[in-house]
Amino acid sequence: MGNIAIPENYIPILVFIGIALAFAAGSLLVGSFIRPSRPYRAKLAPYESGSPLFSDARIQFPMRYYIIAMLFVIFDIEIIFMIPWAIRFQSLGLLGLIEMLVFITILLAGFWYAWKKGALEWD
Repeated sequence: MGNIAIPENYIPILVFIGIALAFAAGSLLVGSFIRPSRPYRAKLAPYESGSPLFSDARIQFPMRYYIIAMLFVIFDIEIIFMIPWAIRFQSLGLLGLIEMLVFITILLAGFWYAWKKGALEWD
């Protein structure tokens, strides 16, 4: 049970991962010795696009923000599913076209439902 054999094909991958980790750790270590460290108050202050901090950063976003973000991700992922279909379009034939029309119909029905419920309004 204590004897674990690693296939020879994995050895170059493990060596590459080891080299990558060593390079990352070495770069961070060398950088910590080389870079100057002269902190002062303005340098340590929170910074966002050159704008001064005017309120607490831990504010609550409206629920509508999260709904729109989720809808964007959902529709974006569904659109990405069309790329493999477009690549294989000619070999899929009429059945592939019908399946994609059903898919787009379901996608448009979801979009229409979200629109009618007011989920896309940004007020």
